[in-house]
Amino acid sequence: MSKLRLCVAFALFHLGFFSGVNSVLAQDIHFVIATTHPPSLPWVSLLRDEFIPQLEEKVKLVDPQTKITWTKAWGSLYKWHDSLTGVKIGLSDIGWVGSVWESAKLPLANITYNLPFITDDLISLLKVVNELHENIPEIQEEWERNNVKFLGATGVDTYHLLTKFPVKNFSDLKGKKILAPGAARLWLTGSGAIPVNGALTTYYTQMKTGAADGALTILTGAYPFRLHEVAPYLTLVGLGAQSVGALVVNLDRWKAMPLYWQTELRRLAKNYSIRSAQVATKMAEKALSNLEREGALISGLPLAEREKWIEATTSLGKNWVLRNEEKSLPARKIVIELMDGLRKENVKPKKVWDLAL
Repeated sequence: MSKLRLCVAFALFHLGFFSGVNSVLAQDIHFVIATTHPPSLPWVSLLRDEFIPQLEEKVKLVDPQTKITWTKAWGSLYKWHDSLTGVKIGLSDIGWVGSVWESAKLPLANITYNLPFITDDLISLLKVVNELHENIPEIQEEWERNNVKFLGATGVDTYHLLTKFPVKNFSDLKGKKILAPGAARLWLTGSGAIPVNGALTTYYTQMKTGAADGALTILTGAYPFRLHEVAPYLTLVGLGAQSVGALVVNLDRWKAMPLYWQTELRRLAKNYSIRSAQVATKMAEKALSNLEREGALISGLPLAEREKWIEATTSLGKNWVLRNEEKSLPARKIVIELMDGLRKENVKPKKVWDLAL
C-alpha cells in the first residue's frame, strides 16, 4: 500500500473509529516495525510479545472489522548504527532507536551516559527519563528534528566489565582495547584504555579476533551473546543502569495518525518502557547466576579502585552541561531535574552529579 493510500485508509477508518461508530469498510493498516537486536533482549521481546498484541487487541475491541498487519524485522532490516536513520527515512514505521550511538544528533537523550555511577535502579531511572521527555520540550524536539516521534525510553541493567584478562585495579585497563558503545567510551576517561566502538551483536567476534580485549557490557547482553566464552573475567563494577534508546514512530506517519491513535500509542509505549525495565532487572539477576554456573570468573572491583574510577569521570557531567549550554540547550536543568526525580523515587545516587556542576 502506498503512503498516500495508507493515509487515506487511516482517515476513512478513523472517521468512524473515533466517533465511536464502526467503519463501514474494513481497513487493513500495515506497519513495519524494526529493531537492531534480536528478541533475546527485553526491549525487543516485549515489542513482539506485549506491545503488538496489546495494540491489536485495542483495535479489535473498538472496530472488529479492522486488521493491523505487520512486517516484523527483529535485527534484520538495518544495522545497529543505522537505527535512527532507518526510522527517519521510513524504512520502518515504528522502531527501536539506540540513542547511545547518536551523541551528535541526540545529545540530550544521551544524558545518562554522561553520568556514570548514577544508579543501578533501571525502573526508577526510566520513569524519570520519560518524565524529562514530557516536561522539557527541547528533549522531544531533538528527536523530531530527526523525523521521529519519541514514545518511551528503554534502558539496560547496570554495566560491568567483561575481559580476557583479570582486573583487580583500575590501572589494569591501561593500554587495553575495551569495547564501549557510543557515548559509553567516556567512561574510560582517565583509565588509559583504548575505546573501541561496537554493539552486542559484534562483541563476540571483536574479542575473539583480538580487535578488543574486553567490553563494558550489561549482563542481559553478555550471557545470551555468550561473551563469557571469549572473555571469561567478569568484574562487577556497577557503572550504572542507562537509558540506551527509545521506541519511536516515523514523524510523517505519526502526523498522519488521528489523535486517538497517538494517545493509545503513547499509553502502550509508557507501559512497554517500564515493563522493559522490570524484565531487564530480572533477566540481569538470572544472567549473573547463569554466568557463574557456566564458569565465568566473577569478582568485584575493590571499593577503593571503584572510587578511583568515579573520580576519573568527575568532569563528564560538567563537560556535558557546558557543551550543550553553548548550543542554548537546557543541559543544567536536565541534570538537576534528573537527580531530583531520582531522589523522589528514593534513589540514592552513587555519584551526586548535580552537586558536581
